[in-house]
Amino acid sequence: MKAMVLKEIAPIEKEPLMMIDLPDPIPGPKEILIKISACGVCHTELDEIEGRLPPKLPMVLGHQIVGRVECLGPGATKFNLGDRVGIAWIHSACGKCYFCKNGNENLCLEFQGTGCHANGGYARYTVISEDFAYFIPKRFSDAEATPLLCAGAIGYRDLILSGIKKGQTLGLFGFGASAHIVIQIAKFWGCEIFVFTRGDEHRKLAKKLGALWTGRPEDTPPKKLHCAIDFTPVGETVLHALRVLEKGGRLILAVIRKRNPIPPLDYTQYLWDEKEIKSVANITRGDASDFLSLAAEIPIIPEVQEFELEEANQALILLKQGKIQGAGVLRM
Repeated sequence: MKAMVLKEIAPIEKEPLMMIDLPDPIPGPKEILIKISACGVCHTELDEIEGRLPPKLPMVLGHQIVGRVECLGPGATKFNLGDRVGIAWIHSACGKCYFCKNGNENLCLEFQGTGCHANGGYARYTVISEDFAYFIPKRFSDAEATPLLCAGAIGYRDLILSGIKKGQTLGLFGFGASAHIVIQIAKFWGCEIFVFTRGDEHRKLAKKLGALWTGRPEDTPPKKLHCAIDFTPVGETVLHALRVLEKGGRLILAVIRKRNPIPPLDYTQYLWDEKEIKSVANITRGDASDFLSLAAEIPIIPEVQEFELEEANQALILLKQGKIQGAGVLRM
């Protein structure tokens, strides 16, 4: 099969992903073989390529995968041949540890990430345990469904952990693939949404999707924020968000690793009055399945920009530059 493979850590501008031929994977016990039709591109892939989250090498990246069941491994019974399924970032967890038993398999010490510890979706085929695949709601096209599996699912987890309530004010810092889905959930839940982003086109999209106000990360919104989510890869945003957070408010740091450190925090200026900072690590299977149902109910309308598989390097460069509207998707 054709696959875009990462063999060494390098800046994405050097276009390190290489198209090579690999043997078609064979599903093991209780696994399914998926013929991939589309795979989203994500900031996590930039983190892997550039060494902020070093993957096992060589590696087929990609963890927002949509395709159809091509073959069933021994004992696999959950899906039928031809079923349309998705794969998210969580590739496996032990199922036995304290975290797994208490609903936090995202924190499992044996957590395996799709496209990081096991080959992912920048390829024609992949395999996954049937317990870590999800039915895709019919209302979404293959391309539309890909960002739901990561940008949407992790954004949903961000919102749940923020504790946001109807009528409260939510600030979104950065407006890429995840934020453009989160805003649709928050609007459905009856929240007031302010968006902080540097891109003119991103601010236009935010207004189109329901933002009451848009500005740059350092700007002051019309009112303070009960909750905020930081989707940006720069440390300075944390200070900008805390500055406009209401007393007792919570700042969620989404799963985007910072390219530079968070600057020193003056406690009185930024953290006084019971403000909180909470990080988000990975997702659970429950996050993915619950969000897919919610996305169909709302319904979420993802904005996607499509690329061919061999254009993966170029798509990721555009993602790093903030030039993709909504979510980037590779078509096979």
